[in-house]
Amino acid sequence: MTKIAVVPGSFDPITMGHLDIIKRASTIFDEVKVVVMNNSSKNPLFNVEERMEMIAKVTESMPNVKVDSFSGLLIDYSVEVRANAIIRGLRAVSDFEYEMQITSMNRFLNENIETLFMISNNQYSFLSSSIVKEVAKYQGNINGLVPDVVEKALQLKFQ
Repeated sequence: MTKIAVVPGSFDPITMGHLDIIKRASTIFDEVKVVVMNNSSKNPLFNVEERMEMIAKVTESMPNVKVDSFSGLLIDYSVEVRANAIIRGLRAVSDFEYEMQITSMNRFLNENIETLFMISNNQYSFLSSSIVKEVAKYQGNINGLVPDVVEKALQLKFQ
């Protein structure tokens, strides 16, 4: 039986913290689906296609990682792709309460799909897409915080 994990997020843009979680998940699961969730309450800098393209480029060395997008409930997507688990990254204790609520709701909707939390590596514990975009907007140094392709894309957006 193939073990499939879903790594969801807005990935606007993907950071080295996201990439770390994806890489680690790819060593545990047979297939990892990185799904760009189209969250209508957010105003993204990059459209869904741009985000998917960047993720595909930075994960191309991981043959068991596939990139997808979805609008709707994450649990519905997870059922659709026959996922065994949803992987969520935690940076700090403050992330836990929010993630616990989402996990509890997903468990209520479908108790057959587990949610697993991966703790970010310490070097990325402060990192978020929002912080990266703010620093990039004012031409601050984001080298090492995002993959090169993302750094270039941010520079183009903020020229």
